[in-house]
Amino acid sequence: MKGIVLLFQFLDKDKKNKLIRALLPLRVRIREVAREDYLQPVGYLAGNKEISPVETKYDGDGLAGELLLMAGLSSPQVDLVLRAIRKSGAGPIPYKAVLTPSNQNWDALKLFQEIKAEHEQMRNGQQG
Repeated sequence: MKGIVLLFQFLDKDKKNKLIRALLPLRVRIREVAREDYLQPVGYLAGNKEISPVETKYDGDGLAGELLLMAGLSSPQVDLVLRAIRKSGAGPIPYKAVLTPSNQNWDALKLFQEIKAEHEQMRNGQQG
């Protein structure tokens, strides 16, 4: 599987364009995931041929925030992506994840829910 960055719920075109421009020099594929595909396993969306798609299309509300998922990247590549995001001028993207064997079969809704919960735990832990 080639390195890819999946973008979920990036509705601000200026922010999305800044982010894409920052990632292009890294030569990773970038894919904006359509809301109707939010029920697909994120591993399938990232290009894992061993994960089958689901038939159902999502027709509910969007995610409660932007989500960026990195897949097929080495640890140094993940660091480069994160650095590029910080330097992009796109502003904060609090919900970021790396595809793992544990989360590759989750859909975008489950992934967002888990990442948001982890983010809240970290924020609350730092404040307390």
